[in-house]
Amino acid sequence: MSRDSDSSERRPRRSGGEGRSKYFSRPRECQFCADKTIIIDYKNIKLLSKFVNKEGKIRPRRQTGTCAKHQRKVTKSVKQARHMALLQFSNESLK
Repeated sequence: MSRDSDSSERRPRRSGGEGRSKYFSRPRECQFCADKTIIIDYKNIKLLSKFVNKEGKIRPRRQTGTCAKHQRKVTKSVKQARHMALLQFSNESLK
């Protein structure tokens, strides 16, 4: 056999420094647990917009640093604000 036939069975390359996934640093403690005065409400668009990315998707817990209890409240409030037309479902404009 020649070396050319063996080259088709090569392992895929691992991504080096260029193709790394984006890492978001997060706080050590949930910001809502740390500061009890912050209220999660669908009318507080300034707060909720921090938990939505530019495509309009709700950011996950590992990026935002919220605990499970407060992430559920944030998700519910974002969905309610979308339904009330206070937040956009997506950031794309109609063409």
